[in-house]
Amino acid sequence: MTLNPWRLRLLADLAAHGTVRAVARRGNLSPSAVSQQLATLERETRTTLLERTGRRVRLTAAGVLLAGRAREILALMDAAEAELRGLADEPAGTVTLAAFQSAVHTLAEPAITRLAALHPDVTVVLHELEPHDSMPALRRGEVDVIITTTDFAGAELDPAIDLVPIATDEIVLVLPPDHPLTGHEAVPVRACADQRWTFEAAGAYMSELATRLCREAGFEPAVVCRFNNYMLALGHVERGRSITLLPGLAVDPRYRVATRPLDPPVTRRIIAAARRPPTPRPEVTAVLTALRAGRSPHPPDGTSLP
Repeated sequence: MTLNPWRLRLLADLAAHGTVRAVARRGNLSPSAVSQQLATLERETRTTLLERTGRRVRLTAAGVLLAGRAREILALMDAAEAELRGLADEPAGTVTLAAFQSAVHTLAEPAITRLAALHPDVTVVLHELEPHDSMPALRRGEVDVIITTTDFAGAELDPAIDLVPIATDEIVLVLPPDHPLTGHEAVPVRACADQRWTFEAAGAYMSELATRLCREAGFEPAVVCRFNNYMLALGHVERGRSITLLPGLAVDPRYRVATRPLDPPVTRRIIAAARRPPTPRPEVTAVLTALRAGRSPHPPDGTSLP
């Protein structure tokens, strides 16, 4: 029996993501191509690995067993490749980097540009993932490095995860340019009790933070819009239809909005995180170094979030 590593990876991905369609998106394949490769794997192993129920599939007991072994085999292969690359002076390989929305253009892409100039043999695949999704993805092995906040990572230190400080980002109140509150140098959240708000989707990082700050100030915010895209939120505020709270990194200067710090100030600590590998991965180290090189040299003063 000869097992094909690529097909093993497809099976492991199916165990992690649950659907053939999700595996196909992850591998830039068609669902039919994934199904054909998994069928070939069944023939190679002479074992039923999948149960088909209508248009969906699920792993059999044998499929679950082989998917687990596949992860172990693939990890050993990755470690062997890393050891071989470690013998060379120049880092090489592919690193999957996940960053939250406001860090994609401000932190991730500049780091990738620096990396390309220093280590052209390192390829970075960039994904947008918010903090509440990126740390679980890192622990599952779906990404190699994440840019996140200590709200999600620092509170539960994990000896298997390395944390690298990158920057400090202030949370600001975003207002229409002619809003009365722009007359203040800094604005207490309680002064916004009668305002109409734009929030992120329920459960997302800024939605949870903004809700908590409003409730701590003694009121329930009147949320009139929820957007998963900061550009949409900025546009809504620019047109005078609401106000919002955003990280400073997310405020695009192309929008005609005013920003004011909160009183007392609130900041978030931004970090990079990577799994601690059994053997060094020079390409991951190179990505972390590039991210650290671009961190804010003068983080703003303020009260950091726990």
